[in-house]
Amino acid sequence: MLNIIILAAGKGSRMQSNIPKALHKLSGRYFIDYLIDSVRLLKPDQIFIVVGYKEEFVRTILKNYDDVTFISQKEQFGTGHAVMQVIPYLKQNNSENNKTLILYSDMPLIRDKTLKKLIDSTIDLTILTNRLDEPYGYGRIIRDNKNNICKIVEHKDASENELNIKEVNTGILSIKTSKLIKWLNLIKNYNVKKEYYLTDIIEIAFLDKAIINSLQPNFLWEALGVNSPNELSFLERMWQKYQADVLLKQGVLISDPNRIDIRGKLYCEKDVFIDIGCIFIGNIQLSQGSYIGPYCIIEDSIIGTNSKIYAYSYIEKSKINANVQIGPFAHLRPNVILHENVKIGNFVEIKNSIIGPNSKTNHLSYIGDTEIGENVNIGAGVITCNYDGFHKYKTIIGDNAFIGSDSQLIAPVSIGKNATIGAGSTIVQDAPENQLTISRVSQKSIREWNRNKNNKK
Repeated sequence: MLNIIILAAGKGSRMQSNIPKALHKLSGRYFIDYLIDSVRLLKPDQIFIVVGYKEEFVRTILKNYDDVTFISQKEQFGTGHAVMQVIPYLKQNNSENNKTLILYSDMPLIRDKTLKKLIDSTIDLTILTNRLDEPYGYGRIIRDNKNNICKIVEHKDASENELNIKEVNTGILSIKTSKLIKWLNLIKNYNVKKEYYLTDIIEIAFLDKAIINSLQPNFLWEALGVNSPNELSFLERMWQKYQADVLLKQGVLISDPNRIDIRGKLYCEKDVFIDIGCIFIGNIQLSQGSYIGPYCIIEDSIIGTNSKIYAYSYIEKSKINANVQIGPFAHLRPNVILHENVKIGNFVEIKNSIIGPNSKTNHLSYIGDTEIGENVNIGAGVITCNYDGFHKYKTIIGDNAFIGSDSQLIAPVSIGKNATIGAGSTIVQDAPENQLTISRVSQKSIREWNRNKNNKK
């Protein structure tokens, strides 16, 4: 039987923020989301989140986690006190393998593989430690002359010799539930802050002749906590660099691994190229041979085989098929489907539209709520006027149509197959197939015009 306790009651004063620490974000996701994802893979019997600071706000944000039990810590009297609040709810059976795993909400990147090693240990108490070249601020792991862990000394209380120790406490531990209940009752608050420190359980266990084991993560960033904006920024870059390294090993060409942000899941096929400054949000698929130019943002989208996204383009929740060209400076808003060989040029905005194979809109256009057929040419400055102030309406443009520059198509309206719309037209009625439709004011010249005088009569 496995219980999970996540401590998330703290304010996180050093973050200089009104946001509870558990709800700060790393790569676009809440800290706590990462932890929930990891511990679910362990298939625990119970998951507890101890909440305190802005408790109702935290509960509201996490309300969709129906497999989580929230435990209130009304007053924050230390980490040991936080765990004490959960004791009445812990499930036990007669098995010696009854375990409780304790985690911290400010340590988002701990991997399930590392946690699995902790809970698979048959020892009474197993703690996760780290070795840091610069361990300032961390509690030091103290071992006896037989190399047994005997206690943890906080940085502020450490002697000069103890400060030279590089092995530090991460706070994460796996413990037999029966031992946790026993030893937790022995923790005292004999300190300046009058708080109950969970770290005291290490010395209590040692004095009780318990066996204490330690494990270390495979990656340094797994067990790094976040206590300040500087530490968050540092962890963010470490995480981004790791994700970039994974892609490089898979054969993805990344112009500069230090200038890429992956805020979700990025799936890449062979021969993908990613230029500098790109941001990927949500679930992204880059198909074989796709090219992503500098400073593009792509969110929850599929980029097709051999498609090219040029500089500073923004694509949201869209599907791009093969051999498409987009940008530079193009914006695809949600629910856009571009079929094969489509060309979308600079300063074009498209929303909730389908564009058929071999069609193109190359310059300065807005296409909204529109279905465009095959081999359609949309001239510069064309606007589909889809909104009357109350409702959205649809525009349909048939195969092989030609829409002249600076035309406005007032929806709902249909443009027939092989139709031509003269430049500068305002189309308010359906345009028939195979015909030229034009709507312009007659051109007029005034001979005696002088713009410096009042020509009104």
